[in-house]
Order: sequence, then C-alpha cells, then structure tokens
Amino acid sequence: MTRFNWTCESTDGNARAGTLHTAHGPVATPTFMPVGTVGTVKAMTMDAVRSTGAGIVLGNTYHLMLRPGAERVRQLGGLHKFMDWSGPILTDSGGFQVMSLGALRKLDQDGVTFKSHIDGSTHRLTPESSTDIQHALDATITMCFDECPALPAPPEIIAKSMRLSMRWAARSREAFVHREGYGQFGIVQGGTETDLRAESVKALTDIGFEGYAIGGLAVGEGQELMFATLDTTVPLMPQNAPRYLMGVGTPDDLLGSVMRGVDMFDCVMPTRAGRTARAYTERGTLNLRNARHAGDARPISPHCDCLACSRHSRAYLHHLFRANEILGPMLLTWHNIAYYQRLMRQIRQAILEGRLETLATQLRAEWAAEDWTEDEMPQPVIPSVP
Repeated sequence: MTRFNWTCESTDGNARAGTLHTAHGPVATPTFMPVGTVGTVKAMTMDAVRSTGAGIVLGNTYHLMLRPGAERVRQLGGLHKFMDWSGPILTDSGGFQVMSLGALRKLDQDGVTFKSHIDGSTHRLTPESSTDIQHALDATITMCFDECPALPAPPEIIAKSMRLSMRWAARSREAFVHREGYGQFGIVQGGTETDLRAESVKALTDIGFEGYAIGGLAVGEGQELMFATLDTTVPLMPQNAPRYLMGVGTPDDLLGSVMRGVDMFDCVMPTRAGRTARAYTERGTLNLRNARHAGDARPISPHCDCLACSRHSRAYLHHLFRANEILGPMLLTWHNIAYYQRLMRQIRQAILEGRLETLATQLRAEWAAEDWTEDEMPQPVIPSVP
C-alpha cells in the first residue's frame, strides 16, 4: 500500500514540481482539480475528464450529504465507484457553504445548522460529522471543517473566525481515521491579515496534517491582495507537504500562485465558463456567442486536441449555443478543462527545466494578444476519441 506523501522533484524560485503519492494513484504537481461537486464534473463524462489528463477531482461534503446521502454512497462502494473515477478524490468539508449559504445556516461554537437549499430540511455539520461523512465517501483527501468570513471584514471578525476554525481543525484531526495512502489537510485562515495567517499556520502545524490548504482567499479581495497574502503566508508553511489554494482561479491566478509555491488548485471557473459559451485559450478568453464566430471555420485553438477543437469549428459551437443545444456546454467545458490541464503541464515542465520566468512572460504576453490570424491557425492533430 502506498504511503500518503508529497515528494519534490524540482524547484524554480519558489515554484515546485513534485508528485503526490496516494492510495488511489500518484498526482503530478502543480495540479488543477476539476470540480465535481455532486459526484460529476458538470457536462462531462469521466472518460472526458480522464482524456484531459486530470489526475485528481474534487467532491463536496455538504452537497453529497444532502443528495444522495453519504451512507448511500458508502453502500454503493464509495464515491470512486459511484462516479466512475478510480483516481484520487479530494472532498471539500462543507466549510465554504458556511459562508456562501449564510442566509440558510446558524453558526455556533460546536458546528453549523443548515436549512437545505433543496427542500428546507434541517441538517447539522460539525467537525466530527463532516470528517465522518468524508470517510463514508472514501475521500482520498479529507478537508478539515472550517469557517471563513467574506472579505473585506474587520480584523476582529477575521481573528474570531480563524480561531474557531483552528479549534475545529483539532477536532477534525481527532475524528480522522488514519489509513495508508489517505490524508487530511488543515486549512490556513486569517483573511489578508499577516499576523493572523502566521498564527493559523502555527496552530495547524502544531496539530500536524498530511497537507495544508490556504482558505479564505478569492472571496472578494482581488488578485493583488491575494498574491500579497500568499507572499507572506506560503513561506511559513511546511516545505515537505503539499500546499493547496482553495477556489482559485483564472489562468493568471494559477500561474502567479505556482510562482509563489502553491501545488494544488480547484475552481469552478473553467466549467462554469464552458456552460456560458466562454472558452479559455492561449490568446485569452473567447465568447462563442459573439456574432463574429458565426461563419468562422477555425477551431477554438490550434494547440488543443480536445473534441471541441479537433472535430468542430467555432461556427458550429456558436450555432449550438445560439440554438440552446446541450452539446455546446458539453464541448466547451471539455475544452476549458483540457486547456487548464495543458497549462499546468506547461508550468510543471518549465519548473523542471528551470525556465518558469521565461514561460510566465510568454504566457502573459499571449493572453494579452489578439486572436490568432488565419496564417497562425494550422489545423490541429485529430486525436482518437476516448
């Protein structure tokens, strides 16, 4: 059985290339985790997700607790079998819903009482029950149950919230069932307050976890302040453990965060964008609903071998969205996840070769450039369909 650990293979400045070893297989880092909140990456089959090169996906404790229920998933063989994903799965603890569903919950020192957004029924989550649910789901990586306020917020509110999360982290750790190849991550909180982030890191490292996440960012503070917070927080975190920045973000967010020492990411942006006709590319973001694509026979990107790019034109995708055909969101979501995975592979290779700064300059210049001209658009290689 594989021991859960992270090994560093190379560094370039603060950036790290490594491998996360788990009971459900290895994951090359830096890595982006497609979000499969309720046991599915929206609009994608798991074969499609696998074809993009994704090594790990994310599920959500709160949503799976409500429907279909953790015990039912356990009886059906666990989340891996249930959703047809044999690789590692990280489950969010439900802590984000403490913030995002604020009108439907009541917070106290012991945990949170929720009113279901589905049917209004009442449910209770505590550090112990969240950890137990993630165990029933058979999550490869279990997240501590935490609480974070939306930013901006007064320092005293952030401090109170962070210290509550640290008490919950200790209780989550106590409830965690240690198994070979499985891990639990503590979550650093403290808003954008340097001293509170440092206090949080110390509290979590004193408890001891297999990995450490940075929570409470990308919640309204802006990229500049997020990066400044990473600049002061990441150097305090353990060197020999994976670092996970939760809920981030755009391609430029990922690049800047990797350059500051972050190894793991998740975000709904690429899937949500795919459902709303927005395509991420090496030349920025395209809106496939725009009329200029109506007669465009070119693929979205000449560098992409996803099904949307290798078999279809921009004109066809434009037509699908204008006709409200479900295939449009499916193809564009596939493309966006493929782009994010290709970007992470590019970044990892640049770290291994010691040329990340050069790549970063190139990527940012390309993101700011105009769309490809006809001369720059060779036909992509047509891959086999998985």
